[in-house]
Amino acid sequence: MTDHLVLFMPSGKRGRFPSDTPVLEAARQLGVHVESVCGGRGICGRCQVEVQEGVFAKHGITSSNEHISAFGGNETRYAEKRDLKQGRRLSCSAKILGDLVIDIPQDAVVNAQVVRKDSDGRVIERNPAIQMCYVEVEEPDMHKPLGDLDRLLQAVEADWGFRNVAVDTYLYGQVQQILRKGNWKVTAAIHEPVDGGPATLVALYPGLKNEAYGIACDIGSTTIAMHLSSLLSGRTLASSGTSNPQIRFGEDLMSRVSYVMMNPDGREGMTRAVREALNELIDKVCTQGEIDRADILDAVFVGNPIMHHLFLGIDPTELGGAPFALAVSGAVNVKSSEIDLPLNPGARVYMLPCIAGHVGADAAAATLTEGPHRQDEMMLLVDVGTNAEIVLGNAARTVAASSPTGPAFEGAEISCGQRAAPGAIERIRINPETLEPRYRVIGIEPWSDEPGFDEAAAKVGVTGVCGSGIIEIIAEMYLAGIITEDGVINGDLAATSPRIIGNGRTFSYLLRDGEQRLMVTQNDVRAIQLAKAALYAGIKLLMDKQGIDHVDRIGLAGAFGSFIDPKYALVLGLVPDCDLERVKAVGNAAGTGARMALLNRSHRREIEATVTRIEKIETALESKFQEHFVNAMALPNKVDAFPLLAEVVTLPERSMDTAAADGVEPGAARRRGGRRNRG
Repeated sequence: MTDHLVLFMPSGKRGRFPSDTPVLEAARQLGVHVESVCGGRGICGRCQVEVQEGVFAKHGITSSNEHISAFGGNETRYAEKRDLKQGRRLSCSAKILGDLVIDIPQDAVVNAQVVRKDSDGRVIERNPAIQMCYVEVEEPDMHKPLGDLDRLLQAVEADWGFRNVAVDTYLYGQVQQILRKGNWKVTAAIHEPVDGGPATLVALYPGLKNEAYGIACDIGSTTIAMHLSSLLSGRTLASSGTSNPQIRFGEDLMSRVSYVMMNPDGREGMTRAVREALNELIDKVCTQGEIDRADILDAVFVGNPIMHHLFLGIDPTELGGAPFALAVSGAVNVKSSEIDLPLNPGARVYMLPCIAGHVGADAAAATLTEGPHRQDEMMLLVDVGTNAEIVLGNAARTVAASSPTGPAFEGAEISCGQRAAPGAIERIRINPETLEPRYRVIGIEPWSDEPGFDEAAAKVGVTGVCGSGIIEIIAEMYLAGIITEDGVINGDLAATSPRIIGNGRTFSYLLRDGEQRLMVTQNDVRAIQLAKAALYAGIKLLMDKQGIDHVDRIGLAGAFGSFIDPKYALVLGLVPDCDLERVKAVGNAAGTGARMALLNRSHRREIEATVTRIEKIETALESKFQEHFVNAMALPNKVDAFPLLAEVVTLPERSMDTAAADGVEPGAARRRGGRRNRG
């Protein structure tokens, strides 16, 4: 019987299954959590899934609705009596007939991804692009035949100084009714563009309207984070996040570009998916903030160049290869209604400028937040994701680049990897003498060796390792002597520890032996090495351009960067050596930058001017990239010393053993480790 390749999104877990395997059973075998409370009888409807159609080149999958069984009796009855959304199937009834990409809708996920991108609470000086202008308008006079709108604009100029104000077309038919309802006292919402162009009347309210709102949103390739703020007080009313539904089209950015190239309606499908997710988030933050969507008058969005283009409905194909041409690099100003975001009819959307072909508006927003261009110190700012964006500089000079790290840091392409969700291991410590691990799991308060863990784990489950946990386990394996500095798992240790298990000519480390066996394989270690080497090589190129051999300060940005322990980032060689006290997680700096641009239009001017001065370095064209990359494959690095790290962590002695990584039996790699700071 032929086995079919099935890929589940957004978890990225995949496996092969024979024909007629129920989709729900395949999900359970892979540890993909889909809720089902009726025992697979097609009654509860909680196990809904969606089949994604198209060619997914990266995974070697052509997915089609023809590769899943036809509607059965259970599904037909459920659809008639309850609600089965268009395109959805009941995974307990639908059976696998061919290769499939299956999307698990967020409302069907038991352990949904934890999107940890809350507002950082920063106080931002208020100078929004929307001004609420209360005016008292002169009533009509038969001897003064000036129209109601014209007298309104006269009052706005007299009281607020706005001259030659443009008017949104939709207001022409409403002005007279609003003026009379307010007894000639109204509040005009005026939008001031950054470029000094004419102001625009975008909304009009009867009487005094002393509140207006805006949203700031970071569209990440993996997660989307949104903040709702008062434009008058600057207060953040609500924050929410969700997985980016585009993950089902490809885990990394180039996979999504490939999907667009290979599917005629690929761009439209991804644009529609992200806009639908944004509209759901808007509803969510409005509910939390207890406001109406129509009260949102301004919005700021940031994202990497491919997210930027897809959000705006632009084909990103040109970003898939040299010279990585952006369709638009400058700031974008549009009406929200033009991009299918129904807010107030006059609401405006502003997108920060992109820095380069693969250094986007999110990097610009993070730069605005952390301000390397405003200080004398040499600061390194890194947003670690599927495509790392790197900014290095100070007030004298700032350079930027991107580096293709891929999705390994976020759990994809790792045998036990998963997104950050309840059940995912996020913190790990390995005893260097016994090689026994202890770990902490999202959704479970105690560590694995503490009372109460087993009881909690029985309820939540321990299903995989998320990004921050993957960083820690590789670094801990190195510190404990399980892997050499070149990333080879030391097979000699199999004689003394049951944790080291042979897999043909290589070895794996057994992290947990339970309902789901979690192991770190040699291929997993290699995937992390490749990702971290790509990032470090990009950083080294920027340091070369700046003519420096060290940095003064490091900021780890993004949801993933926020949860990396700086010590382990250094042990792994993710970033160059630096005083640990000066390596900080800076949170969702891109989201904070979006809030800054939302609440203060001066920040829009600042970042637009700053981006023009940032020098863009294309790593693919730099001859030294490969040399830096090869050196960075070692832990922490083959040639670069880490003396500041060595002051706080006892690093193993160097003992290179490259043969085993290439499939040769491990040789004389010896046990290293001993006592060290646990931190």
